[in-house]
Amino acid sequence: MVNAVIIGAGPAGLTAAITCAENGLDVVVIDEYMIAGGRLLGQLYEESNGSWWNGIEESTKLYKKAVNLGVKFHLNTAVNNIEQSNGRWTVYTEKQIFYTNHLLLATGAAESPLPVPGWTLPGVMSVGAAQVMTNVQRVKPGERGVIIGVNVLSAAIAMELQLAGVEIACLTLPKMNRITKGAGKPREVLDSLLHVSHMAPSRFIRFGSKFMKNDLMKKLGVHLYPKKGVKMWGIPIQLRKAVIEIYGENEVEGVTLATINAEGEVIYGSEEHIQVDFVCIAGGLYPLAELAAVAGCPFYLVEELGGYIPLHNERMESPLEGMYVAGNITGIEGAKVAASQGETAGLSIAHRSGIKGLDAKIKDSIKMTEQIRNRAYIQFHPQIERGRKKILQQWEAYQSSKRKPS
Repeated sequence: MVNAVIIGAGPAGLTAAITCAENGLDVVVIDEYMIAGGRLLGQLYEESNGSWWNGIEESTKLYKKAVNLGVKFHLNTAVNNIEQSNGRWTVYTEKQIFYTNHLLLATGAAESPLPVPGWTLPGVMSVGAAQVMTNVQRVKPGERGVIIGVNVLSAAIAMELQLAGVEIACLTLPKMNRITKGAGKPREVLDSLLHVSHMAPSRFIRFGSKFMKNDLMKKLGVHLYPKKGVKMWGIPIQLRKAVIEIYGENEVEGVTLATINAEGEVIYGSEEHIQVDFVCIAGGLYPLAELAAVAGCPFYLVEELGGYIPLHNERMESPLEGMYVAGNITGIEGAKVAASQGETAGLSIAHRSGIKGLDAKIKDSIKMTEQIRNRAYIQFHPQIERGRKKILQQWEAYQSSKRKPS
């Protein structure tokens, strides 16, 4: 029996573990990966002040700090079930069973695949896999590739791949269908790109994006968007072309591109072939919340947060007694927001464990999360604040319904 079990060793889980341990709790952290850090491991980018955010260095610092505080890690260990009985949580793994009164789910996010003809060929991977190969394992995914799917994640990783000496022929759209939906519509993609225009090395692009705030200018921008694309970091961002096929005999040899109109419809007869040796598919991220579902936590679909979100409050508490959530399981945001949420969750766990004098710290931690969110360099969803308000409204409605006499 331990004071707290944390599932997930990413920025949220690591920070929560440190916070719990600093308040005198014994903590166990479980993660299926062999190294602590989660998605933090693959991140490498230059911030607005010119400094570099190195995810490997940050995760190493957090891990060492947690170990020095006595946190016990069980890495390379998958959780296959959790259940609650008599106010106690039981966590089942293939190696061991853990018991606790306080369980934090910090399981992060997973990538959404975009089906493209030929995507089963060797050399086709998710954009996150290419990031891990390059930044963590120091192995190039290939010499020259194409990224299918233009979004915040793919734009950031394209820059990272180029820094590692990998040539990106272009970022382009998938062919529009019932599954790809908005990812294949130039106007919707352009709207999302406006939220990362500050990352562009070109002053012209950064300045020009300021004029694209109203619907008329966005519509005009899509119609006038160059068919050869606009370059960012020397990489063509093509919103008027889509990959209709990945081809090759036993491995990726190239992709077939076609011009699309402003509505995303393919203009047949415009096909062209581009030779590449790998392809990345970027369909975005969604909260990895299966364990919360297994536990019976209520869920709500909040598109502004990236999908189905387990119900929780600002203190990162779920409606289930003794269960907490933090990080991308609560909505897709950056590592710094996840870490701040982890601190709040850790303080809430310590408070619920009987540690006195933490109310002010919890309030300060919640405010700090808001500040970090507001100045985030990258925002994966443009209406994140609206999404946060929605989930808090659902929390209030849920609590009100429980208070009503039956």
